[in-house]
Order: sequence, then C-alpha cells, then structure tokens
Amino acid sequence: MLLENRIAIVTGGSSGIGRGIAIEFAREGARVVVTDIQEAPNRGKYHEQNTITPTVDEIEKLGAQGLFVKTDIVDDVQVGRLIQKTVEHFGGLDILVNNAGIHIPGNSQELSIADWDKVVSVDLRSVFVATKIAIPHLRSSEFGRIIQIASVNAYGGGAGPAYAPAKAAVINMTRDVALEVAQENITVNAICPGYIETAIQDYLTQEQIEETRQKTPLPRFGLPRDIARSAVFLASDDAEWITGTSLVVDGGYLASV
Repeated sequence: MLLENRIAIVTGGSSGIGRGIAIEFAREGARVVVTDIQEAPNRGKYHEQNTITPTVDEIEKLGAQGLFVKTDIVDDVQVGRLIQKTVEHFGGLDILVNNAGIHIPGNSQELSIADWDKVVSVDLRSVFVATKIAIPHLRSSEFGRIIQIASVNAYGGGAGPAYAPAKAAVINMTRDVALEVAQENITVNAICPGYIETAIQDYLTQEQIEETRQKTPLPRFGLPRDIARSAVFLASDDAEWITGTSLVVDGGYLASV
C-alpha cells in the first residue's frame, strides 16, 4: 500500500473529486478525515446521480479508518478545530488535500460582488488558511504533503472573473509555499483537472458539455478516480522529490486550445 498508516485530511470530501481522493487514499492504507459542510454527497443532474452513501462509509467498506468532521472551510476557527481534531483522533497529520471549491457562473457584469467574494473565499482564501494551520503539524511528519486542487481554467479565461483567477492564484501559492517548506521536507503540489464527471457541472448546459467534449482529445471525460490516482502519486514516496509543480490531468484539453 502506497499510503499505509498515513493521516490525511481531504476538504470537500463528501462529493466529487474530494470523495474520489478520500476513497483512493483509504484504498492505499491511509487514515482519512473527510471534511465538508455536509456529510451526504451531492447528486448531480448529469453525473453522480446515484451517489448516496457518505464517503466514510465507503472508506470503512475498504477496511480503512475514516472520520467525518463537518467544517465550513471559510471559517478560520472551524478549520483550526478540524486540524486539531484530526491530530487528536489519529495522532498527527501527514497529508493535506485542499480540494473544497465552488463555482458561481457569470461574467463581470452578472456576478455580484458578494458572489465574487464567496468564490474567492472558498477557492483561494480557505486554501491559505488550511495550509497555514496545517504546516506546524506537517513539520512533525516524515511524509509531509500538501496537495492543492486547482483547475485547467487557471491557464485561461472563460470560467468567470472569480473562479479562474482564484485557481491561478492557487497555482502560484503552491510554488511559493513549496519554497517556504522545502527545507523541512514537506512537498507542495497542485493538480489541475479538466472536465470531471461530478455534480459540480450542474450549472452547465448540455450544449456547453458537448462543446467541452469536442475539445477533449481523449475519448471520454475524466472521473474522480483519475484525479484521485494523481493525488495518490503526489502523496506517495514515489513523488518525494517533486514539489512546487502543477500536474494537469485533463484528457489533453489544454493541448488542444
């Protein structure tokens, strides 16, 4: 097992990519703290229509240890309690996956300032807060890892004036923090997914989905497991000399634009 007995936190772990990462970490032997604003998974109109069981239930079916901690990731106090509860329950922290994210559609004239603030708060500010609070505990680990979930939208426009800039900032934060903690043997990397079949895609129309499909060279969309296996690699000993980088996992989407 690639992550045997390592202790991981996955934010936004009830649904979608976070759920996939939490389950694959557990499959590789990790003890996983799943955190989200609700324990029940989201069910989409296009994808994940039949996802019902909580992520921790799936972790335990694998014979692994899981814990759900309800957390509003934009609340600094709750994030602190999440990390402290993880350390108290499992005895430490080895891996932080900053996956929680939201998207609110709209251009600069359609998106309200309050919604812009909300997207940036979840997609960027929360990444900084969780990273800041986790680092003192990761310093005590032999296998300290921080993995940020960014997006291919970090490399161009088209996803709105909040989401794309926030994800681009996450990539730059990844580089900056990687330099900060490298001497302490903590690695910091980002994954940039393309279109992944999750409930978060509900805001799109069928026409927009088909347009994205046509721009994706490989003959299928991505699945949460595709991102999860990339996260397993970055969290494992196989990636111990990789830091400050962004791994694009998009079926070739960026290569075609």
